Amino acid sequence: MKIENKKVRKHMKKRKITPKHIVALLLLIFFLTAFTISIINITKWILDSNTTNTQIEEIQNIVTIEESSDNENTEIIEQEPKEESNPYWDYIKMNLINVDFQELKSTNNQTVGWIQVNGTNINYPFVQANDNKYYLTHSFDKSHNTSGWVFLDYRNNIQTLDKNTILYAHGRIDKTMFGTLKNILNNDWLTNTDNYIIKLSTEYENSLWQIFSAYHIPTTSDYLQINFGNNEDFKNFANMLTERSQYNFNTTVNENDHILTLSTCYNSSEKMVIHAKLIKKETR
Repeated sequence: MKIENKKVRKHMKKRKITPKHIVALLLLIFFLTAFTISIINITKWILDSNTTNTQIEEIQNIVTIEESSDNENTEIIEQEPKEESNPYWDYIKMNLINVDFQELKSTNNQTVGWIQVNGTNINYPFVQANDNKYYLTHSFDKSHNTSGWVFLDYRNNIQTLDKNTILYAHGRIDKTMFGTLKNILNNDWLTNTDNYIIKLSTEYENSLWQIFSAYHIPTTSDYLQINFGNNEDFKNFANMLTERSQYNFNTTVNENDHILTLSTCYNSSEKMVIHAKLIKKETR
């Protein structure tokens, strides 16, 4: 009987759970949980991406975009100084775009405009909510989607342009939304000066904007100012944006100009930003 008890105790001793076993088990649970969460997130990302691409196709099928040549409603914003080497003189000859918003607004009544950026995939309607958070996680049809949508800063007035009009979107790796904004820092994009143009269309006017600054920067909000106390404040702001550019676009900004800002994520800790100034507009 004693021999049998010794064998049982010996067997139990062999199967005893040690602190090392507990740590190993906890690590296994941690990695399995992390792996499962990663799979879920990847699957959700792919589903959201597919939904966004489908919605983009649907929008392109219902929207009518026409080119608009200069007419009695066209206003050229004078360039100072008047340097013939500045491609501005070629840009102001470009046609504007004119978008029919009826179908778009029937899908989303918060639609306020359309944006095209030459040399990128950016060719979308943009919306405006009561804050700058909603369209980070909602698509054009207002369904929940981590791809988000292109949206106007809630502080901006699209009818009477502020000194700085700001548009945001996610920098998606599938190249949707502002995912191709990084192209602006590539040599292939920079060598084609026809790319230095952004076209907007709203229900109130169509406009043409000349890019003067492009950069990525550790996340900051200093370029997101909309209103300015006086002309000197705005001039200092414009100078800051120009000096920050990683490429010299040979374009000046003065106190009478209006700026368009596009902002997205460059990586987890930096923003990709471009700025353009208004050079031509047409009332509708």
